[in-house]
Amino acid sequence: MISAKLQSGDEIRVVSPATSLAVISVENRQIAHEALQYLGFKVTYGINVAECDVFNSSTVAARLEDLHQAFADPQVRGILTSIGGFNSNQLLQGLDYDLIQANPKVFCGYSDITALSNAIYAKTGLVTYSGPHFSTFGMHRGLDYTLTAFKNCLMDDRPCAVLPSDQWSDDAWYSDQINRTFEENPGFLTLNEGQAEGTLIGGNLCTLNLLQGTEFMPSLADQIVLLEDDYESQPLTFDRDLQSLLHQPGFEQVRGLLIGRFQHASHMTQELLTQIIRSKPALDKIPVLANADFGHTTPHFTFPIGGRGRLVVEGEQASFTLLEH
Repeated sequence: MISAKLQSGDEIRVVSPATSLAVISVENRQIAHEALQYLGFKVTYGINVAECDVFNSSTVAARLEDLHQAFADPQVRGILTSIGGFNSNQLLQGLDYDLIQANPKVFCGYSDITALSNAIYAKTGLVTYSGPHFSTFGMHRGLDYTLTAFKNCLMDDRPCAVLPSDQWSDDAWYSDQINRTFEENPGFLTLNEGQAEGTLIGGNLCTLNLLQGTEFMPSLADQIVLLEDDYESQPLTFDRDLQSLLHQPGFEQVRGLLIGRFQHASHMTQELLTQIIRSKPALDKIPVLANADFGHTTPHFTFPIGGRGRLVVEGEQASFTLLEH
């Protein structure tokens, strides 16, 4: 089930299912608000969006209230999360999945939001989106690729090729909008050749793994899985987390794997990642492509969790296409 595409004039509701909007500076909030207005959207906020406790979050009840109000409000056409965090999975048993299924609309975020996006898809069949948070739109420079990919996925229903960005950044842009560091993007990294077409699931690996063994884990059969992780995922951690996913029922039917770019502080290298992938017999017969523009570096593309895509890896020639989103 794919919700209606966003259009200029639509209302977007900002909610905080994990970390509070309060952690984002007033200046960056204003930049984000104006960037979304420039795209033609009316931006509104959940009543509890800036509530903040000792965990920089809010009560489960407050977060559920904002999510339920956003899905129930017929004027709201899209929902953006403020930022990621650590505790979105606290909400899974309290979500009203019947309400969500009866009111399909765009739901977009990444990182810790992976738990909600994949659970909503698993429980309702609604396609959700791994893409920018509200806070992402607070970036003053280096946002063009992210904006274009957001519009291609959420404001257009035509198939679109996801091309590598020209440059990328892993700097603390939210602390210093002026002194930014941009690096040339070498493009995709081929790890296994092959072709695959299937349903897309995934997002942040360590968060997706929190769903293992629960009713909230989507099926892995006939999927192309997209995985990324942040600076805390060192090579040994990523290896262990990936192995855990490979052990899940249905992984033998996974059709392809796309891996997002690692942050510098993860200390992942091309050589180490290649060695990790080569050590997994479960991946030998499927295409595996890495260094894609999604995850905790910027910029990043938006992809549909529950949509369909095509992954082609042939030598140095590689492509990823969103088919249904």
